[in-house]
Amino acid sequence: MRPGMAIPLALAVLIGLGLGSRPPPGLIEGLGLLALPVLALRKPAGWLPLAALVGVTVSLLLVRGAGLPEGLIREDLAVEGRLVAVAEESRLTRLTLEVTACRPLAEGRPDCDRLRRVRLSAFEAPPMELGERWALTARLRPPAGFANPHTFDYAAWLWREGIQATGYVRREPPPRRLAESVPGLRERALTHLADQGLPPRAERWLSALTLGAGEWLTADDWALLNASGTTHLMVISGLHVGLVAGFALLLGRGAARVVTPGRWRLAVWPWWLAGAAAAGYATLSGLEPPALRALVMALVGLWVASGRHAPGPWQGWWLALAMGLLLDPLSAWRPGLWLSFLAVALLILAWQGRPRPRGARGWLWALVRTQLLLAPLMAAAVLLAFARLAPAAPLVNLVAVPVVSSLLVPLGLLGWLLAPLPPLSALCWWLFAYLAEALARWLEAAVVWLPLWLPEPALVAPLAICLGLVALLWVLPGLTGLLRAAGSLALAAVTMSLAPSGIPHGQLEVRVLDVGQGQLVELRTAGYRALYDAGPRFASGFAPVDVLWPPGQRFDEVIVSHDDIDHAGGVPVLAERHRVGRFLAPPGETIGVPFAQCLRGQAWERDGVRFRFLWPPRETAALTSNDRSCVLEATAGGQRLLITGDVGRQVERAFLLDAETPVTLLVAGHHGSHTSSGPQLVQWLTPSHVVYSAGRRNAFGHPHDEVVRRFRAAGSCQWSTALDGALTFRLGGGAGRPVDSLRRQPWRWGGVGADCLALESP
Repeated sequence: MRPGMAIPLALAVLIGLGLGSRPPPGLIEGLGLLALPVLALRKPAGWLPLAALVGVTVSLLLVRGAGLPEGLIREDLAVEGRLVAVAEESRLTRLTLEVTACRPLAEGRPDCDRLRRVRLSAFEAPPMELGERWALTARLRPPAGFANPHTFDYAAWLWREGIQATGYVRREPPPRRLAESVPGLRERALTHLADQGLPPRAERWLSALTLGAGEWLTADDWALLNASGTTHLMVISGLHVGLVAGFALLLGRGAARVVTPGRWRLAVWPWWLAGAAAAGYATLSGLEPPALRALVMALVGLWVASGRHAPGPWQGWWLALAMGLLLDPLSAWRPGLWLSFLAVALLILAWQGRPRPRGARGWLWALVRTQLLLAPLMAAAVLLAFARLAPAAPLVNLVAVPVVSSLLVPLGLLGWLLAPLPPLSALCWWLFAYLAEALARWLEAAVVWLPLWLPEPALVAPLAICLGLVALLWVLPGLTGLLRAAGSLALAAVTMSLAPSGIPHGQLEVRVLDVGQGQLVELRTAGYRALYDAGPRFASGFAPVDVLWPPGQRFDEVIVSHDDIDHAGGVPVLAERHRVGRFLAPPGETIGVPFAQCLRGQAWERDGVRFRFLWPPRETAALTSNDRSCVLEATAGGQRLLITGDVGRQVERAFLLDAETPVTLLVAGHHGSHTSSGPQLVQWLTPSHVVYSAGRRNAFGHPHDEVVRRFRAAGSCQWSTALDGALTFRLGGGAGRPVDSLRRQPWRWGGVGADCLALESP
């Protein structure tokens, strides 16, 4: 490659990522027109960026086009493929299947043979192992996830993992094993490691550090690594692959010096040996995206360091970025890729033009300086990517990085090299176990002293900007020490002054969260926080409330409308992981925790916002569970909220005259079912906005066509969590924009009023 081609190549790849992920109309024709003048130049050097752009664009278009056709949703499909991931959770088994064949069982349905990877849930499945080939009957749906603010984006994770559909395995006909797994070298190595009798934590860490088996780490391991800011040390990264390459290079150059004393510096083969060692190690670890990225960076780094017709450091950086994205375009959506390249860019800035350290003191200062420079920038990047900050990370990494890179990884790899000599291999691994346990104790002590901090969502971006500017102040060349110190103090003062804006007195923030086929509404005033309902719990045991907030949240009250599992399924999680002032539920219900009764006529006021229950009465024995639902009204200024739970039309008529009008926001009863939202309620309340809390493509057809037409005739703006994601409304004077939706639907872009267009029922 000619010097100077790396940047155009990388830019072409980045443009291809944008075009392939969000293809504009006429994309193929536009690429054809772009290719004509480039090919007419008859300069092969100019063809490479064009080929990269087209290749990345087409690969992403193929991924997008391999989705499940709409006509196959909830249809029985015969699927065959190889298991590439198996995770057991009690009676549930999570499977990732590389599809080799797919066909619908019913006649006249679209083909599904373009599917390449699906994620499935199997209840009470037979024993399954990685690498086996299975024939399954499955029901699939397009990949999607809940859309809630400041939470894990499951849909984005499915996209970057290349998963084109999710679903579940049907019990009839039962799954059928087509072929046993053939253990590879990595699988045999993991089996060998399990037979060594190492302490559990040492075994898990050794498998992760040397074989890339991150799936062996437990939730407690990940929690400790996240809180201490050392996650990057426990996955196969550029550090580990670079260590292997560096060790092989030292051995090769040492051998060359012995064989050809006069020409050892000119020998080429040690560099090839280092590259081969890095490639072998990355392949042994499974060549997952982090290992592939680390291998590309290590190979380019070796080329740059060799000085043999090599690019400069920055050209190498752009080249590695381009090659990594060319080999795995979906890695552009992995935060780890950008964290890695950001760290390398900072190291280039910090050390380019500086003399090589000399002696133990020089190398020690180099390590300390590098960690201190990396700490604020990496903290900023982690804040933006994961909304968390590990205050212990700078101190911990000063110890953890040399221990892992100089002791743990070499001991672990040496144990594998000495595997034919079991006593020596066991000695290396028991030393590894001793050091790993000591390091874990150090990390635990540091985390107790400086625990993981999860800042308020509104503070994440400002904090990240301040930390990034601090890093740039100290890494950019040409700045005086006084300017660096003064700038850092000023940014520290800005950081200390940051505080969330809060909710003004007299305003009510209503957030209808996206929890699938269930209901959960968060209510907040200036100093009050409550929940209406706790969301569902699914057959797998998963409750969406479990991932909405970090543990330790304070809720003044949790109102559970009734004890159906789609409304009360998250109560055990709230009781266990959060601090709840009190639970409220209707008389006659059982929600699994002690509660006070919600009764008609109860009223209270918080921060200028008035709340009251319109239902149920004290005697509820004659009512069904749905008709006992707590009906809550909240008034902020001249605007009102009404949540009716799952009550039916007859109960609606019973409390209708007690409700104040007009109603600004109504959370539709029973998720939009035709049993609720009767004509009298709609005509009397004429709500400005109506929200259906329903699951995407739910089996019940919520919201019902009749209900949608009824609210449309009343002139209500209609919203659905299934389509719009979480919805945030602000009631009260001067509340600004009245509605925020997490998913912006195309039909709302040109909406009337508050982006209001009539919602069409599925």
